[in-house]
Amino acid sequence: MEKHIDNIEERLISALKLGSGKAFDSIYQMYSKRLYAYCLQFTKSPEESEEIVQDVFVKLWQNRTLIRQNETLRSLLFIMAKHQLINAYRSKVNHPVYEEFIDYKDTLSVEDAHTRLEYNEFKQAFQKAIDSLPDTQRKVISLSRIHQLSNKEIAEKLSLSEQTVKNQISLGLKVLKEKLNKILWIILLLFIN
Repeated sequence: MEKHIDNIEERLISALKLGSGKAFDSIYQMYSKRLYAYCLQFTKSPEESEEIVQDVFVKLWQNRTLIRQNETLRSLLFIMAKHQLINAYRSKVNHPVYEEFIDYKDTLSVEDAHTRLEYNEFKQAFQKAIDSLPDTQRKVISLSRIHQLSNKEIAEKLSLSEQTVKNQISLGLKVLKEKLNKILWIILLLFIN
C-alpha cells in the first residue's frame, strides 16, 4: 500500500515539475494539514501557521522546476516550513512591539535590582539595630518577631516570666522603631519618586 502511495507521489512530483496545477493541488491536500499542525506547535497562532503553510506552497510552486526530489516532498516541505518559522520568529524579534516589550522587561529588572538593593540595605540596618540592643532584648525580639514564638514559648526558652518578655518586647520595639524610622522614611521617599 505504502509503495502505491510513493508511486502516486512520484508521479505527482514529475507532473508538478512540468507545471501541473492538478498535481500541485494533490500535493497540497497530501501535506498541508501536517505542515499546519507542525507550525502550530511553534507559533501557537492558527492564522500565522496558515500563513506559513501558504508561503511554503507558494515557494514550492515558484521553484517547482528546481525540485531535485523524485520520490517524496515530505522532508523538503518540512525544511521549508522550518525556515519560514525561523523567519517569522526573526521578524517578531525585530518588530517594534517586541522591542518595546524587551525595553519594558529591562526596566522591570532594573527596578527589581533597585528594590533588592534597598531591601538588602534595610535588612542590614535592621540587623545592626537588633545587634545594638541589650542581650535579653535582642534575644526576645529575635524569638518574637523573626522566629514567631509566643510570649509563653519565649519565657520558657529563656527562663523568664511572661511579663518580662512583654516588657522586653515593648522596650526593644521602641528602640528599633526609633533607629529604623530614618531608614523607613528614606525608603518611602525612594518609592514615591
